[in-house]
Amino acid sequence: QVQMVESGGGVVQAGGSLRLTCAASGRTFSNYAMGWFRQAPGKEREFVAAINWNTDSTYYANSVKGRFTISRDNAKNTVYLQMNNLKPDDTAVYYCAQRSRVASGTYYHLASIYDYDYWGQGTQVTVSS
Repeated sequence: QVQMVESGGGVVQAGGSLRLTCAASGRTFSNYAMGWFRQAPGKEREFVAAINWNTDSTYYANSVKGRFTISRDNAKNTVYLQMNNLKPDDTAVYYCAQRSRVASGTYYHLASIYDYDYWGQGTQVTVSS
């Protein structure tokens, strides 16, 4: 049974930082690309960042590029999202997801919610102005 558990969300002032963590279990973590998505109230779930299985490539939404950093530790079955210079528009529930297929993906694949088959329960991030 594949499970992913996010943590690290909270309330922060604009300009602050948070680090999200996603711990995965249930299948060989190092075989799969991982992604972070977010969903604000009344909006569709949107891509934030992704990292391939061997960390050789990372991808970011334009809205977070230069502020957020995705990384992974395959020995700990964990993926991270370091978020700096947070803005009120970053307020959302953040979800980690594990890709359905083994093998590296391109931005085209990894930015799509349909490329993932396992999701965490989400962690709330609230940025106050």
